[in-house]
Amino acid sequence: MPDPMRPRASLRTAVVWEVLQDALDRRVKATGRQALDVLDTGGGSGNFAVPVARLGHRVTVVDPSPNALFALERRAAEAGVADRVQGVQGDAHGLFDVVERGGYDVVLCHGVLEYVDDPAEGVRNAVAALRTEGVLSLLAAGLGGAVLARALAGHFKEAKQALDDPNGRWGEGDPVPHRFTAEQLTELVQGAGLTVGAVHGVRVFADLVPGVLVDTEPGAVEALLKLEEAAAELPAFHSVATQLHVLGVTSGATEG
Repeated sequence: MPDPMRPRASLRTAVVWEVLQDALDRRVKATGRQALDVLDTGGGSGNFAVPVARLGHRVTVVDPSPNALFALERRAAEAGVADRVQGVQGDAHGLFDVVERGGYDVVLCHGVLEYVDDPAEGVRNAVAALRTEGVLSLLAAGLGGAVLARALAGHFKEAKQALDDPNGRWGEGDPVPHRFTAEQLTELVQGAGLTVGAVHGVRVFADLVPGVLVDTEPGAVEALLKLEEAAAELPAFHSVATQLHVLGVTSGATEG
């Protein structure tokens, strides 16, 4: 769950966490099991894995970085959930070298598709890790948010370059290999055989508002959080979000 001592961090994760927690609750009710098996691909140091484990679920984190997995282990221990969090070294391409096919109720694929050579394969692998009844939580960089950010910073040529580039990159110095529109992500999810349960825009405003305003203005964090949550579900704001979150549901799972 978002850390109340880190308001800026909570602004960046609150919308996704609310959607994910609701999806977990639905799976618990549907399966009758209090503890779900959750796979977090590219889960790093456990920003989502540890809060999910604190809800009582078993989480396997796959990440290529030994340093991130070490931080995950420490973080899980500090949170008292070391027995429910397992870290394994690997990546989306070779996912089934380290985890079981069809072994998970929920799969998180957050911040992964931007960096894989074949995003479609990355989604297919994530889906193949799901049980017959399962949910995919997909979070990836949004094209429109990057274009807007470059333009507002006065980098108009880079904004135009990102808009024209098939991968949404603004130049050679761009650290993000791929960005996506909401339509592209939903097509990837549907192409892998899932039904799209929900699409949310993430960090629609948070990355554009000056930090000094959020940190010093009384009540600003709470008000901005409410604004983010209100805008997240509106398609009009998906096109300018820094990130896009898509919830995919297998044909065997029912999301009310």
